[in-house]
Amino acid sequence: MKLCRYLHQNEIRVGLVCERGRLRELSGAGVNDLTSLLEQADVVQHLRSLASESLDEIHIGDVRVLAPVERQEVWAVGVTYLRSKTARMEESDFSATAYDKVYDAARPELFFKSMPEKVVGFGDNVGIRRDAKWNVPEPELALVLNSRGEIAGYTIGNDMSSRDIEGENLLYLPQAKIYDRSCALGPFINVAASEEEARSWKIEIQILRGEENVVYRGDTSIDRIKRTFRELAEYLFRSQTFPHGAVLLTGTGVVPSDDFTLQPGDVVRIDVDGIGSLENSVVVV
Repeated sequence: MKLCRYLHQNEIRVGLVCERGRLRELSGAGVNDLTSLLEQADVVQHLRSLASESLDEIHIGDVRVLAPVERQEVWAVGVTYLRSKTARMEESDFSATAYDKVYDAARPELFFKSMPEKVVGFGDNVGIRRDAKWNVPEPELALVLNSRGEIAGYTIGNDMSSRDIEGENLLYLPQAKIYDRSCALGPFINVAASEEEARSWKIEIQILRGEENVVYRGDTSIDRIKRTFRELAEYLFRSQTFPHGAVLLTGTGVVPSDDFTLQPGDVVRIDVDGIGSLENSVVVV
């Protein structure tokens, strides 16, 4: 069961994703925002009760799909996959020890990623910094959390990163991670999956350049995330309040080789079983 936030006839709406590319418009059932749905004690049961009503349907090709965030801050976890630990250590001898220690530490690495209004959705452009030379996408599963810190669903995230800036000095991580168009989310939120089911999914990335030329392809199993989703959410909500909920990126296990960097015009496509495909073109910001 998946939710979609979209623009149709100059109105932002929420829909239930159906078969054959159809959306059931939940505005007919009085649902005008995602946040109120995600705050339900049982989102799936609530949606089932709404789906029994007579609701209009529209084809997804007739709308503009938007990022599935409203007022939720986006945060991220680092070094949750062994591959991510290795890649981060390779970035810099200066920071290698820190990344090695955090992988095995009780407390995870957490950092702020984006305000909701800066998040880009399916079909929008993601950015690479004009003052960086080594830019990569980071395909990730994103936890959609309600204000109580409960996992209300899952979506796809792209944590765009400037690896040369981060590798130069660990204190430069905010500059490497937080800038215009550095965070993409979408296209849908799967609200029915359990953690066990989500861990069975594969996450795959393709980067296309020029005439549909695939210059990079990689994949991994989400089950390779070392920590439980509940643990990650619990750490985010320690001494923190998120009245509108939050989105938490869970780290990447797919990292291009050190000689690869994104170029303007590249297309990044991330596929996650159970959710769909997030696709974005690359521009310089």
